Amino acid sequence: MSQTKSFASQNDLSDKKISFTQLSAHCWAYTAEGDPNSGVIIGDKFILVSDATATPLMAQDLIAKIRTVSDKPIKYVLLTHYHAVRVLGASAYVAEGATEIIASKGTYDLIVERGAEDMQSEMDRFPRLFRGADSVPGLTWPTMVIGDGQPGRQGSLTIDLGGVNVEIWHPGSGHTSGDTIAWVEAEKVLFSGDLVEYQAGVYTGDAHLAQWPATLEALRALNAQAIVPGRGEAMQGHADVNKALDYTKLWVETLFKCGQEAVAQKMDLKAAMAHTRQFMDPVFGQVFIYEHCLPFDVSRAYDEAQGIRNPRIWTAERDKEMWASLQS
Repeated sequence: MSQTKSFASQNDLSDKKISFTQLSAHCWAYTAEGDPNSGVIIGDKFILVSDATATPLMAQDLIAKIRTVSDKPIKYVLLTHYHAVRVLGASAYVAEGATEIIASKGTYDLIVERGAEDMQSEMDRFPRLFRGADSVPGLTWPTMVIGDGQPGRQGSLTIDLGGVNVEIWHPGSGHTSGDTIAWVEAEKVLFSGDLVEYQAGVYTGDAHLAQWPATLEALRALNAQAIVPGRGEAMQGHADVNKALDYTKLWVETLFKCGQEAVAQKMDLKAAMAHTRQFMDPVFGQVFIYEHCLPFDVSRAYDEAQGIRNPRIWTAERDKEMWASLQS
């Protein structure tokens, strides 16, 4: 990495083209060329939004898209995980009928442990994605916490939106320890949050890399016919859903293997970064936010390979210290 490389995504200031695509009778994808996606499930009585956007101001665009196809109350907001760029827009939906903000126990615990630090860290990393940051009233707290922190459908919640049921549960750790999905069984549509990405950087700074592949296989077993990934285009058809799962799995496994090799060879973090680039750059180097993600990803892979099971908390200060240490 050169000394002139700007920190994270601070120089990424160009707006992306937004698409609002119907995937099935009740399911929609709100995607933006590699920016964070949201999902929408529209019933005859109520609407559920999966991932709220980063600020109440930015949520207004998603709300406007929803209002072109339905006037029903947006009663439910699902937090697929705790990252600020996904959750801080939640308050915008109160005026649209929201009464429940849903999160897993793992996500709730992470908000308690590191939500404030993550909020400042992400705002510094992604200024464009936090347009209208002054509209954020503070941390987003769930009103409904589901599950017991253990993976599996035994802790699931089923919501009847009117004519369509949505099942929500924690399938296992991966992107974070609290990842939560929404699944519309009748239409075979999966809303994965950042457990799955496609043709975009897979951020693993708070990940559980050793566990993530098994969680992806649990998602594959659902045999989804459509998926709204955390980033990248919505995928339709079983084969394309598997492409997204395979893409994410290859990133995670390649990254972690490089981290393990670096630790085994007693490399420092900078050498681990160079080692990882040999394998990641040729495959993933051209995808959106690759250069943003890789330093955070290598840091976490290096930590986990050393036996640090619980990801260290990122603060605005730690972000910049790590970034500076990897400049050549």
